[in-house]
Parts: sequence; C-alpha cells; structure tokens
Amino acid sequence: MTTLAILTAAGSGSRLGFDLPKALVPLRGLPLVLHAARRLTASGAVDALVVTAPNGLVSVMSDVLEHDPHVSVPVVVVAGGPTRQSSVAAGLSRARADMDTVVVHDAARPLAPAAMIRRVVETVKAGHQAVIPGVPVVDTIKVVAPRGQVEAGRPALPEGVDRVAATPARTLLRAVQTPQAFDRALLVRAHAAGAARARTEATAATDDASLVEALGEDVFMVEGDELAMKVTTARDFYYIEKLLIEDGR
Repeated sequence: MTTLAILTAAGSGSRLGFDLPKALVPLRGLPLVLHAARRLTASGAVDALVVTAPNGLVSVMSDVLEHDPHVSVPVVVVAGGPTRQSSVAAGLSRARADMDTVVVHDAARPLAPAAMIRRVVETVKAGHQAVIPGVPVVDTIKVVAPRGQVEAGRPALPEGVDRVAATPARTLLRAVQTPQAFDRALLVRAHAAGAARARTEATAATDDASLVEALGEDVFMVEGDELAMKVTTARDFYYIEKLLIEDGR
C-alpha cells in the first residue's frame, strides 16, 4: 500500500505582492512549490505526488517539478479549481486504488520539515484516520458576535466595531498547519459529502480536516513545527527567506 501527497499550488497569491502565482514565486532561486515538493519527497513518507496548478499553467508547473533531480517520486500536475477544496478534490481523483493514505499539503508552507511530514503519515498508518499538525497559540484569542446581529437591549454597532462574545482558554487552542494526512477512503467520503461547499471561497472548507469533522469523524492532532508557517504576505516571505539564509541554504 502506498501514500499519495496532494500539493495545492493553484492560488493567486495576490496578497504576497508579486506578479506571479504564489507557488511560482522564487525563494532563494527556487519556486515555493519546488521547496515544498522536495521536502515532501525527502521525508521518505510519500510514494507519489499530485500538484494542482493555476489555470493555464499546468505545463509550466510540470516543467518545474518533473525535471528536478531532488523530487524523487512520480509527479502528476493537474489543473486546480476555483477554491482550495475543489483543487484538493481534483488531486484526489488521481489517486490510484492501491493508495491507502493521502497527505494534503500547501505550497504556501514551503519549509515543512521532513520529521513533521513523517509524523502525520505514521500516525495515520498507526490507526488514526485523520491527523493534523498544530502549534500552541501564544496570543489571547477572542470570539466576536456575528456582524449585523441585533440583540435585544443593545444598540446597533457602527462599522468596524465588534462585540466580544467569549475568550476561549488559550491552553485548548492550536494553530493548524499542513501537511495533513488521512485514510484515503475517509477523505474521499468527506469530499463527496462536502462537494457543494467547494464552489466559492465563502463556503469552501479552509482545510480538509474540517470536511472530516463535518462527517462526525474524529480528527487527531500531533505536534507541528514553526518552520511550517504559511507564506501569505511579503513579510512572511522575507522572514522565511531570512531563515534559509541563516541556515546556509
């Protein structure tokens, strides 16, 4: 039995500030997607890789990945969808029958360490069907009341002002990362059940574990890693570039 990794790389990356899709932005001379793909394959935990590309860039992404000597597993590049959820579903449709475990990762987290990748895969293979990595939250988090909700006895709030509804215990909170790993049959079932959500960003699941949770199935968490941070803004990009420079890479 084998493990498939789906690497989502179809996002526009508009907040990053480059005139390129995020996955193709060069980090220390290599596109973000290639950093992520190299780390996935170097982990020794995946046997094949499906990468979702931005519309019209399948051949470009294929050239980046298929000829890299450090991407040591078979690679297929497919067109992504309008949302992350739909892109993962497109990648999942390419899973072979013998693939019992699926890893879902984001090119926007290019420095996820090999040890963390192995940790989520090994935990699934040990019998936990949905496994995600997470790191403790260091800030105090507030839950705010839904915007536009008019409550009896309370005046309507002006734009830009929210009412705090609750303060959850910080010890119970984790910031979720990728890669996430799943029993393939469970992930297929979760995507099928939540397929209608995938059409727009407003309704799409922001991670695959949410789709599994919606089925009422257990999701388990293992220790994440600060290096698996997500690149969203230019500040994030320059921070991870600095990490690589300090590491001599």
